[in-house]
Amino acid sequence: MLFLEPREEVGFDLDSLLTGGDGLSRTRRWLALAPHLDAEVEVDAPQREFLGRLSPGEWRETESLDAGEAALAAALADSGLVIADGAPHAAHRERDEALRAAHWWPPAAMMHRFARWEGLDSAASMAANDMATAADLRRKLGPPPPHAPAREDATERVPLPRVGGNAFDAMLARRTTCRNFDAARPVPLELCAHMLQRVFAAQAQVRIDEDTVFLKKHTPSGGGLHPTGAYLVVRNVEGVDPGLYHYHPVDHVLERLPDPDEPLEAFARRALAGQHWFSDAPVLAVLAPRYARSFWKYRRHAKAYRALLLDGGHLSQTLYLSATELGLGAFVTSAINEVDIERAFGLDPLAEGPLAVCGFGWRARRMDTSEFDPAEEVWLRAPDGPERD
Repeated sequence: MLFLEPREEVGFDLDSLLTGGDGLSRTRRWLALAPHLDAEVEVDAPQREFLGRLSPGEWRETESLDAGEAALAAALADSGLVIADGAPHAAHRERDEALRAAHWWPPAAMMHRFARWEGLDSAASMAANDMATAADLRRKLGPPPPHAPAREDATERVPLPRVGGNAFDAMLARRTTCRNFDAARPVPLELCAHMLQRVFAAQAQVRIDEDTVFLKKHTPSGGGLHPTGAYLVVRNVEGVDPGLYHYHPVDHVLERLPDPDEPLEAFARRALAGQHWFSDAPVLAVLAPRYARSFWKYRRHAKAYRALLLDGGHLSQTLYLSATELGLGAFVTSAINEVDIERAFGLDPLAEGPLAVCGFGWRARRMDTSEFDPAEEVWLRAPDGPERD
């Protein structure tokens, strides 16, 4: 799988400005994007044209190439853009074969591979660029698109009655993203187990054969496949040693994994790209789809990756509502350092890669980090709830 991008870099050019030009210099580079590789590769015009002449599915003997083509093929094989069958290029070939065997739709594979972060501190970046608050965003970016646009071509509007709410409506009103967790207060084991059972556990099974089983969970999933698993960072749960775990949705057990190469608190913050207001949560859950499970049915399908993203949204909403009903705070974020998470949990991003991180735990008594609670359902109306600074 290979994509070529003509990337243009624009800079200031004084000579252009002085001679009546627009004062800009433009430099174009060709970047090759191959999802079996870890990074983009710059190519020149002869390499670009040679790649276009090669088949993605039919081998060519090197003896059939002239001297110039052989030199191009050798350089491109070293970079991984051309697959060769010799031992020196086995690593690139194995990654390419694994990608092909997983039945990825090529554009989704490229987007998934190159949208991953490593070592980024998004919180520090927002602060450094004065974009930490809504007022900062308005000042730097101007007004956003309308918050609730109306259709100007509508011929009429039908008023709908406002319906009095029930207990479920009240719970929905209390659902909000928690940015102030009580890191010192442990979550009881039974409460943690209840959360995991609601959100990630299989509630029933449909067994077609010994090797073909479908699970029923509390959330919908594309094709009923439920490919998204949960990898946990347990920080403060009674009776559970802090560390990394995998949750087994059928056996309802935590499987202990090796500790990260740094203190758990530092890893949690790194995984969450510096979002310290989330990393304090007693339990973090990495949502990591097993892509082969989905692509077994939806092979090279244009909608399969989109369905996986929807699965993550369904799971996070179930987690939010479950936590709210049980008196806990919750969050979900896609601003994560996927590469660091993959390394810690031993995940191959083309086979089982993180898409988002959720978390839950007790709310802190005071709001140190601003939260979005305009209806004041959490911070002022709860008689025994937290307090606003």
